[in-house]
Formats: sequence, structure tokens, C-alpha cells
Amino acid sequence: VQLQASGGGLVQAGGSLRLPCRASGMILSVFWDNDFGWYRQAPGKERELVAVFGANGVTNYLDSAKGRFTISRDNSRKTVSLQMNGLKPDDTAVYYCNAKGRETTYWGQGTQVTVSS
Repeated sequence: VQLQASGGGLVQAGGSLRLPCRASGMILSVFWDNDFGWYRQAPGKERELVAVFGANGVTNYLDSAKGRFTISRDNSRKTVSLQMNGLKPDDTAVYYCNAKGRETTYWGQGTQVTVSS
């Protein structure tokens, strides 16, 4: 199983980016059973959870992301996406996709998001 994350880049403050994460090699029934999240890690800081979409359909967000970011999942395509609007320089970080199942946790390779002021 590989989590293939993409969509990062350089954007001006106030701009938008969409980060898709595809669970390659994961069978559909396992995909349904996983919680999927997006984490980020800025230089010199600890990795933090930005948004999660649980297998039960419940979503949660980092306080600073509420109202600006939206996490969604497409079970048929085995893809989880993070739509980020109203980006701020403080959102600059490497973003990681995460899948947490009953027995196994997977991480994507990370995608850089840079927001210029």
C-alpha cells in the first residue's frame, strides 16, 4: 500500500490549493475501514493533525483550519482530498497524508505547501 499525495506548491496568501491522496494498492473494503487524515509539519515544529475524515464519516479539524479547509473522501476512487482556501503564511509546511486502520498505519511521502505574504 502506498499513499500518493500531491497538489502542493507555492501560492500567495489568500489563495487555494487542493491536496489529493490516493491509497494505491489498498483494497476497497480496507479503505472504507480506515480513518484518513492530513498532517503538517513546519520547520522547527512538531507534526500536527490538520483534518481527519473517520471511517464513521465524522470529520475534525485543527482550530486554525476550521472554515478554510475541507477534507473529503471518494471511496470509489480510494482518494482523500484536502481543499485549502484562504491560505495564510502560517499554513506553510510539509503536508502528509495518513491512513489509520485497525492494525496498520500508513504515511504518504509529504507534499510541500508554501504560502507567500
